[in-house]
Amino acid sequence: MALALELGRRGQGRTWPNPAVGCVIVKEGRIVGRGWTQPGGRPHAEPVALAQAGAEARGATAYVTLEPCSHHGKTPPCADALVAAGVARVVVALGDSDERVSGRGFERLRAAGIEVVTGVCAEEAARDLKGFFLRVEEGRPFLTLKLAASIDGRIATATGESQWITGPEARRMVHAMRARHDAVMVGAGTARADDPSLTVRDLGIEDQPVRIVVSRRLDVPLMSNLAKTAREVPVWIVHGEDADPTLLRTWEDIGAELLPCGREGGHLSPAGVLRALGEKGLTRVFCEGGGALAASLLGAGVVDELVTFNAGLALGAEGYPAIGALGVERLREAPRMRLVDQRRCGVDLMAVWRP
Repeated sequence: MALALELGRRGQGRTWPNPAVGCVIVKEGRIVGRGWTQPGGRPHAEPVALAQAGAEARGATAYVTLEPCSHHGKTPPCADALVAAGVARVVVALGDSDERVSGRGFERLRAAGIEVVTGVCAEEAARDLKGFFLRVEEGRPFLTLKLAASIDGRIATATGESQWITGPEARRMVHAMRARHDAVMVGAGTARADDPSLTVRDLGIEDQPVRIVVSRRLDVPLMSNLAKTAREVPVWIVHGEDADPTLLRTWEDIGAELLPCGREGGHLSPAGVLRALGEKGLTRVFCEGGGALAASLLGAGVVDELVTFNAGLALGAEGYPAIGALGVERLREAPRMRLVDQRRCGVDLMAVWRP
């Protein structure tokens, strides 16, 4: 199952709206087939592994990270494929909460006389597949917030200079993280200040994540890198319902997709932003700030994982803070996270935090 989980992770960022599943088929102590969900979400992991196993699948054990599907979608049911292949035993990490499956895959396998074992490496699978479950159950994607800051928590000098606070190893790690998410998101302020491309570079990645800008007023420069390449790599802009109609038409003509969202006070609703992205099928979103968007997401309690990179330099109080105003007056009101991982990344320190 550990191998099946590792195989499933190869699909992260490329299978949405489907889950990134892994499958390993074992016969007489020998691996005869392996597979993972392919780009675009199909074929699924099980038929890929079964095709590799061929006749060796008969009487074998299949290890799958998620309950095999039992419904006819754009592909036939994976439960039927396992039955037809003659496997004797199916070991599964987690059941599927999608109402189209939700136990029916297990029922179909057992009705065919196949032994079904569940709950193996369930905790690890739940972490890997959390974005899929969040979209199915809550209508929103898993959100990773990344902050790259100086040792005193600043993301730019007082003049706005920010390239580069962290070293090349940290930046390469960020590109690898982008590649494992369906989309990369920034706020309008970052889009204006940094003119980012938000693509994965120098890793041989062909399937680029969707690029998202949260901009209530659509005030992103029309000559920006994002605008110039909107027809090459998808650009989505989440905007206020009162955005200028002329700008809406202009961005649509450029090739961007526009997603309206309601407001909370003077800002777009963080929960509404994520619901809009969930409705589009996204399961994993990687947010790279800036400070105002980071504060908004943390304050709303929708950050599922916080990844921080801290560099060994100090920029002082006049620099731009990594997290904007939160309105915290008492410690008990502050968003609190727990440290789950920490490591050196070149000359910088990377830490992973979860609620």
